[in-house]
Amino acid sequence: QVQLVESGGGLVQAGGSLSLSCAASGRTFTNYAMAWFRQAPGKERKFVAAISWSGGNTVYASSVQGRFTISRDNAKNTVDLQMTSLKPDDTAVYFCAADSLDIATPAEPGTFTPFEYDYWGRGTQVTVSP
Repeated sequence: QVQLVESGGGLVQAGGSLSLSCAASGRTFTNYAMAWFRQAPGKERKFVAAISWSGGNTVYASSVQGRFTISRDNAKNTVDLQMTSLKPDDTAVYFCAADSLDIATPAEPGTFTPFEYDYWGRGTQVTVSP
């Protein structure tokens, strides 16, 4: 089992920045690719970004490319999401997820779907006001 706990959500104005963090515990953190997904009210959960076991490979949704940065610290068992130039459309609950399969180059379709991931956090709310 892997336990994931997100933190760092909140309310920010459009154009602002926010950082999310996910703390992992349980099994060996370096054996899991990590990702962030988000879910707006009434909508399906969507892929945001993912990072490989080593941190050397990252992939992003086109909607956040250039604005968001995913990173991990394997010594601290954390994965972060730095978000800049935030837009109201970024408003959602953000979830951290862990996948026992590493990210391929290029990333396989499963990387972008929630069904690929083995463990999930409970989420943290991000609200971007106009």
